[in-house]
Amino acid sequence: MYNNLVSPTNYKVGIYIRLSQEDSDKKYESDSESVVNQRNILTSYLKANNYILIEEYIDDGYSGTNFDRPGFHKLIEDINDKKINMVIVKDLSRLGRDHVMTGYYIETFFPENDVRFISIMESYDSAKRQASNDSSTFIVACNDYYSKQNSYKIRDVLHSKKVAGQFVGSKPSYGYMRDSNDKGHLIPDPKVADNVRNIFKWFSEGLNLKEIADKLNDLGIQTPSTYKNSPNKIEKWNYDTVKSILQNRIYTGDMIQNKEMKINYKSKKRIHLDEQNWIIVENTHEPLIDKATFFEINNKGRYTIPKTKTKREKRLLENLFVCKECGNSLTINYRESKDCWSINCNRFTRYSVNNRCVSHYMLYNPLEELILKRVKSTLDKFMKKLDIDNLANEVYKRLSNESNNNFKELDKLVEKREKCHKKLVIMYNDKLENKIESYTYEILKESIEKEIQELTSKIEKLENLKSQKVVYNTKLSDVVDKIKKLLDLDHPTRELLLDVIDKIVIDKDRNIEIFYKFGIAKTDKLNNKN
Repeated sequence: MYNNLVSPTNYKVGIYIRLSQEDSDKKYESDSESVVNQRNILTSYLKANNYILIEEYIDDGYSGTNFDRPGFHKLIEDINDKKINMVIVKDLSRLGRDHVMTGYYIETFFPENDVRFISIMESYDSAKRQASNDSSTFIVACNDYYSKQNSYKIRDVLHSKKVAGQFVGSKPSYGYMRDSNDKGHLIPDPKVADNVRNIFKWFSEGLNLKEIADKLNDLGIQTPSTYKNSPNKIEKWNYDTVKSILQNRIYTGDMIQNKEMKINYKSKKRIHLDEQNWIIVENTHEPLIDKATFFEINNKGRYTIPKTKTKREKRLLENLFVCKECGNSLTINYRESKDCWSINCNRFTRYSVNNRCVSHYMLYNPLEELILKRVKSTLDKFMKKLDIDNLANEVYKRLSNESNNNFKELDKLVEKREKCHKKLVIMYNDKLENKIESYTYEILKESIEKEIQELTSKIEKLENLKSQKVVYNTKLSDVVDKIKKLLDLDHPTRELLLDVIDKIVIDKDRNIEIFYKFGIAKTDKLNNKN
């Protein structure tokens, strides 16, 4: 390890500076903890000791309770690449406030990588044997304790504000802004509040989510995300963005907070809370929509209001169509204005303005007729080639082997259960003779009885299979019967089609591939030019 005899010029120094948002918000500490002040202290120390600065690493706005910081990651990377062999910080809390990980870097990582570590304010220097070094463990633990207690205090303050109906989030919901006279009070944002009102108005008038999104895009209105975060970014309204606004109760004038929380003060992960844990304070700010309208929409779940027939019998080939380009479903809708059925990519229909897919629009009825004709032809060929006797023998062999394996497994399970029963008897006798304590007996008994229950359940299932008469050609005969029925029907049922067709893939050029079940055929390829 390094010692006092090493020349300062042999050290390649990296200074590390960290300022959390929590530190910058403290008026009484902002001067001493600022990036500028930390840099001045560190550079003065370098000059006084004739050290050579190689790199400066800064994390501005990052908590010390974890080490997921870009500047720190770069420091570790440069240590591994041997670019630096000394790290200097203003004080130990700048390195970190998590005592476990901070201790790891000071006591393990830096020494193992021949890195000299110095903390100026605590006079800590890993290259020197001095009393001040011994206090580092205590100081790191105190820093961690401070972060924990401070986290509790902040959480209590925020909780009190939430209960009082004050807004404590980083940015208000689209349509609102902070009141300049009271940061915890929301007021309508004059630039976009009417957009929210119009969304509820248009929806109540019968427009569906996609139609509202298209209308907003046609009007050139920025999305909530671009308006709040990236004004110059091009982004389009979509189905989900409109729906999130319609579901947000804040537009009724009620404040809803505490919907999620961090696991603890060291973790960034957030978990969603049940509605019973939400903090709801009514009438805290000016509403953009009346409550009657809001609750009518949300209680009924009227988010789609489609202009298609919803209570209808499904088309013969419904749920079988897949988009070649994006893998999404091709949905079938009834076009009331033209009194016809059509098919199109579900993703394109919902997000057409985002270019997430392309149109696959075509009339359904001619498509169904074309596909049924090809399916019947393919199945007819399959039936003529089908050697039922050979298939039946193969199925019989497989089911017989499966049955034999089940019987062997059943014997093993019965034997294992019997051993468990014997264990219980032996244990009970040991308890009576005071060879084992009563509480020990109860613990072991509970474990064994649970195992017996599980074994009994498995045994019963296998015994049911054993008691049933195995008809070796049942599966095969079902398939053959269904195919025969399909060939004999002028109007096949939907159930039968689902039994023989796996999926129907259609691309943007209306090329069609039919994939079958049971190895009936590899695929059928055809083109629909309607």
